Amino acid sequence: MILVNKFVLSSYDFNAGISLMLYQNFVSVVIVSILRMVGIISTEPLTWKLLRVWFPVNVIFVGMLITSIFSLKYINVAMVTILKNITNVITAVGEMYLFKKHHGGKVWASLLLMIVSAVSGGITDISFHAVGYSWQTLNCFLTASYSLTLQRVMDTAKQVTKSGNLNEFSMVLLNNSLSLPLGLLLVFIFGEVDYLSKTPLLKMPMFWLVVTSSGFLGLAISFTSMWFLHQTGATTYSLVGSLNKIPLSLAGIFLFKVPTSFENFLSILFGLLAGVFFARAKMK
Repeated sequence: MILVNKFVLSSYDFNAGISLMLYQNFVSVVIVSILRMVGIISTEPLTWKLLRVWFPVNVIFVGMLITSIFSLKYINVAMVTILKNITNVITAVGEMYLFKKHHGGKVWASLLLMIVSAVSGGITDISFHAVGYSWQTLNCFLTASYSLTLQRVMDTAKQVTKSGNLNEFSMVLLNNSLSLPLGLLLVFIFGEVDYLSKTPLLKMPMFWLVVTSSGFLGLAISFTSMWFLHQTGATTYSLVGSLNKIPLSLAGIFLFKVPTSFENFLSILFGLLAGVFFARAKMK
């Protein structure tokens, strides 16, 4: 999904990140609603009680998506991937203070390696952009907050549903449905309406094909991730996610022809290996 959003923002010079997020979420809502109507899936009714409980999670969710898109406008995919490791550090500290969770020495050692790789990567980044790094730093905090808040809200949300359960389809529908009015408000606040009214991109069929496909892809990622998590477990999921960053970073460098130095490449590789080390330490 990172590669697709980077492609849309760079190849089409699209300067309406919130609108991109809004349309992708709208596509997800339409698809889930159609699948529910034809009886392929089932979701919990979106009652006011459930919406009120879930709303704080959704605010963080929207902020997480928007800051991710904004950072991609200024930072290459490889560095975004490495900087996302900082999320693991923030989450680990949050779990320790909020849920009294203990982490072993190997976990903290791997988290330290992630910090070192992020700092060294930023120092050696030829295309360093302060604005992009600021957005990505905020994204790390929001992503960690989303994960931690979700753990707290999940049980409460289940209690206000009719079935006493909340499946992955219901959570996807909740997140994407609630994001629409909030995203629409942000489109006006950030002045993207004026840009959308003038850009010729909205008259290009190929552009609509690409952004609609990105909505399908985002929905597919959500479903497959949740399915994989249920079939395996959090540790295996974490390890595979860390390994997945390696081809993602390399693809980002070569597909977008990112100028990089040997030192920066080593920092990226170091960060990827630190992510794998972190997943293995958590597994043990």
